[in-house]
Amino acid sequence: MEFPNDWTALLTLVFVFGARHGLDPDHLATIDGLTRYNLRQAPARARWCGSLFSLGHGSIVMLIALGVGLASSRWQVPHWMDDVGTWISISFLTLLGFLNLRAVFGAAPDAVVAPVGVKAGLLTHLQSASHPLAIAAVGALFALSFDTMSQAALFAMTASQHGGVLHALALGLAFTAGMLVMDGINGLWIARLLRRADQRARMASRVMGLVVAMISLGVAALGLLRWLHTDIAAWYEGKEIGLGFAVIALLALSFVGAQGLSRPNGAAPIRSR
Repeated sequence: MEFPNDWTALLTLVFVFGARHGLDPDHLATIDGLTRYNLRQAPARARWCGSLFSLGHGSIVMLIALGVGLASSRWQVPHWMDDVGTWISISFLTLLGFLNLRAVFGAAPDAVVAPVGVKAGLLTHLQSASHPLAIAAVGALFALSFDTMSQAALFAMTASQHGGVLHALALGLAFTAGMLVMDGINGLWIARLLRRADQRARMASRVMGLVVAMISLGVAALGLLRWLHTDIAAWYEGKEIGLGFAVIALLALSFVGAQGLSRPNGAAPIRSR
């Protein structure tokens, strides 16, 4: 993966990567579970589950960036890390894409569709967290994965070319800020959606489920094509920011459409006790 030499462009690219990471189905599925649980246990906190999860996740990214930044003069990221990270991402995104398609088309007609994630499914019991620090801790735990740690390490190593530890921390902050925007919006939207049980809410959840599945499969396909064909990899270089914003714009458009579908239509909202 090649990074731009211009510092502003690099910050923007890392912010976009963070926002795209916030669209990870495991993030969406876990935030969905945390929000559902807190609508019953602590309704006022439910809408902040996405933000709290993202802040915990970002704290691990910051620690990795700091550690790698401090050690950058004595350690280099292995060349094989990029290939391994690419194949892990391709495999998981493909699996998550098909799982979310199955969730949409297999949901009961009267159900609000929940996103599906692999880690979220394996660690379902962690979604029964209500204290703000506990929710942030769940996000931190989800950051202890190869893809997140390898991305943070690559960002920090790249930042060392611009000035060292402070620049590594700045990239960690940019990545966290991107995640915070997307996960925060997702938490707010899920809380609103789950307070309703009408036909529009069910349609809105299906729209978002399909878009998440298509984004997962599309990013996986692009990653595979880049790995297999050098000409596609060459074409992709320098377009990371534009394509990242295109993914975010696609989700934003679907979010706006789903918001329109989930507006009240006369049905009484479900109020949490």
